[in-house]
Amino acid sequence: MAGHRVRTAVGVVVLAGAVLTGCSDGGGDGEAPSDAGSAAASRAASAASSLASQGADAVASATAEAGRWLEEIQEGADVKGDVRLGDPRTDAEGRTTVEVTVRNTADSTKSFAVQVNYTDPGGTLLDTAVVTVSDVPAGKTARATARSSHDLSGDVRAAVARAVRY
Repeated sequence: MAGHRVRTAVGVVVLAGAVLTGCSDGGGDGEAPSDAGSAAASRAASAASSLASQGADAVASATAEAGRWLEEIQEGADVKGDVRLGDPRTDAEGRTTVEVTVRNTADSTKSFAVQVNYTDPGGTLLDTAVVTVSDVPAGKTARATARSSHDLSGDVRAAVARAVRY
């Protein structure tokens, strides 16, 4: 971790056309996320346009890329068990949203990257998104909202595919 401080508690990642914002409830002044974690999020944002334009294979491509980016986060801990999802809802624009809550069980301020998969009841992958939650103080929780890249119809389920604390 770098020795400098950041005040922002909001992260934005675009993946396969989905715009997701992360927001820490705990305020700023935590250590900055690792350079590798920030770089991975930047690559996710810059690749979104090309992935979204790949047609039917875009979701599969986005899922594979999300996995690769999450693996690049150095000194990251697998914390899938520290993430809870709310019930999927449809927003005013017809997109599926889900509240993501992370719990920081570490003894210092940490950031999180969470991959959320949207599926139908049969398990078919409909969309995937990565949301970042920055600067969560030790022992605290924070929330973010994941939003699908397009309208998802029917009974949509949301599940945490991966979660990394860094």
